[in-house]
Amino acid sequence: MERKVIVVLGPTCSGKTKLALEIAHRLESVIISADSRQIYKHLTIGTAKPSEEELLKANHHLVDFVEPDQNYNVSKFENDAITAIERLLYQNKIPIVAGGSGLYIKAVVDGIFNTVETDEEYRKKLLKIRKEEGNERLYSMLQDCDPVSASKMLPQNWKRVIRSLEVFHLTGKPIWQVQDEYEREDNFDFYQFGLLWEREALYKNIEKRVDKMIIDGLVNEVQMLLEKGYDKNLNSLNTVGYKEVIDFLEKNISLEKAIELIKRNTRRFAKRQMTWFRKDKRIKWLDIDENVDFSRTADTIISMIT
Repeated sequence: MERKVIVVLGPTCSGKTKLALEIAHRLESVIISADSRQIYKHLTIGTAKPSEEELLKANHHLVDFVEPDQNYNVSKFENDAITAIERLLYQNKIPIVAGGSGLYIKAVVDGIFNTVETDEEYRKKLLKIRKEEGNERLYSMLQDCDPVSASKMLPQNWKRVIRSLEVFHLTGKPIWQVQDEYEREDNFDFYQFGLLWEREALYKNIEKRVDKMIIDGLVNEVQMLLEKGYDKNLNSLNTVGYKEVIDFLEKNISLEKAIELIKRNTRRFAKRQMTWFRKDKRIKWLDIDENVDFSRTADTIISMIT
């Protein structure tokens, strides 16, 4: 029996949520978000979370459930997403995964190796070395045992360096080899659909969205997060839209400059997203423009998988 899962992906501001809602409405199903920022509570405007109206149209999983200072990674996301998919399939529903975070999409479709546990004592030892001798010492250790992985990262990526050293310590194998040997056994049938826009049209969408975020109160949202005591250096806040507004609130730049930077950085982010997705030849790309009728697009997708 086929275990179908629809995946709607694409760059920011491409209409993923609108299309996913149309599909969910027709299939009477649920949307599983694959957005690495919409997971966080209190980060609403700057992450373009589904509106209250959209949330009423279809249930969403993996949105607004992690505190901004809580540790959450792609391995945890994979476990949560697969659990949600299994539950929906058990209910005879076709899950709809929607998002633009390439690594999160990959985690759902292909699996991200997460089978090697952590060794807290060894980690403490490595952190002590980092504190006393610096990132370069850790990097040198990785070069000695796993030069392939070392060549793909920089010394300042110390968290990745430590994880690579930890995996080698626990398995005796380089992390890339363990990843290659990892194979998830779930037998899902993924149907991936990407939203493809002309660059200039997508950039216009980005401009409009950023302007709307400012009007909707992005500055107040960031101010509230800081007043709640969340550190500006948290991964959740060190992202496009939040870091620029923090710079404004700290009087490092003007609001006008912050808006300009948010737009520029969002365009760059969209470009990186497309670079990532284009590597996957399994994705069926749908040409989209400002006149798109997502209800018809949803009908097309459903007809292709049924």
